[in-house]
Amino acid sequence: MSASFLEIQPSELSFPFELLKQSSCSMQLTNKTDHYVAFKVKTTNPKQYCVRPNIGVVLPGSTCDVTVTMQAQREAPLDMQCKDKFLVQSVAAENGATTQDISAEMFNKVAGKVVEEFKLRVVYVPTTTSSAMPEDSEQGSSARPFAQENGIHNSTMPQPVFRSSAEPTKERPTEPSSMISKLNEENRAAIQQNQKLRHELELLRKESSKSSGGFSLTFLAIVGLLGIIVGYILKKT
Repeated sequence: MSASFLEIQPSELSFPFELLKQSSCSMQLTNKTDHYVAFKVKTTNPKQYCVRPNIGVVLPGSTCDVTVTMQAQREAPLDMQCKDKFLVQSVAAENGATTQDISAEMFNKVAGKVVEEFKLRVVYVPTTTSSAMPEDSEQGSSARPFAQENGIHNSTMPQPVFRSSAEPTKERPTEPSSMISKLNEENRAAIQQNQKLRHELELLRKESSKSSGGFSLTFLAIVGLLGIIVGYILKKT
């Protein structure tokens, strides 16, 4: 913006914004006149900013660089909007004036005195580090599901092999055990049958001894049958 005394660039103060870090920007005050110009920089939030130099004298046709440093911020403002503003005041100064010659009374608005004012607003600019963080976080989140997917895939691969190898081992012991239990039942039944036949044989022996005093043909037949049955049972077991 061009004025009668000073040309000020830029028209707004842009601060790279990053939490817990100071940031700085600069503005150039150019004297387009043929006489000395004194300036003073003020802000609505003096505790938040440091201005160097905040007062000075710009020689005719020369430029003065002013550096504004913003203190570290603990938290980001809502929507990254800042309400702070700066005001640059400029007045004509005597030729040969220096910074030591500047006083607060020079910028008082009185009749017949011209005090020019130029307002600048503050703009927060996200830094490249903060803007790169979402991309890094996205890459990290996309890699994790990829790693998790691989982990699940690798863990599930052995499962079908394990189950297929385990199932036959469970079925093999069941077949001999069932055969053993079946043979035990048949053995018990044969023993009971043997005991029953022995008891009947004993009864027949007693009856035959009473009736004829010797062995009858029926008795001998029963004894032979019993011997065959017992031999079959013993052979089977």
